[in-house]
Amino acid sequence: MEIFTVSLFGHRKPENLPETGKALERLEQMACELIRQKDYVEFLIGREGDFDISAASAIRKAMAKTDYGNAALILVLPYMKAGFRKNREKYLNYYSDVMICHDSAKAHHKSAIGIRNKYMVDRSDLVICCIEHKKGGAYKAAEYAEGKGCAVTNIFECE
Repeated sequence: MEIFTVSLFGHRKPENLPETGKALERLEQMACELIRQKDYVEFLIGREGDFDISAASAIRKAMAKTDYGNAALILVLPYMKAGFRKNREKYLNYYSDVMICHDSAKAHHKSAIGIRNKYMVDRSDLVICCIEHKKGGAYKAAEYAEGKGCAVTNIFECE
């Protein structure tokens, strides 16, 4: 079985919420198509802001709609977080799996998210992002992916 890995990145606080809503609808449609087309799809996501939480919901909807059982939503934490430690069971009920990136867990907390993002990109066949402006961690992750030759789709710009 071939595993197709998709990483998701977006701005922490989207500025243009109506457009972000349309982008999340596109994400759900893309996820449904990937689940139908691929042997197995793992979606890697963080939990750093509004986009991540909304994107995780869109992926869960796609997984429920297709009901193929060939997809996983994996939360990738940059280090052990108190919220996860206190609510481990809730996280494990929501996400298919939760993992901590070992390289970022050993790094200074200010660089940990960037290191975790690179780890996610390095594992990915596709990066789906929702980027409105050319700054921030999501933009840097997409730039890194493009530099590595990884396919990148910005759902904010799609028509």
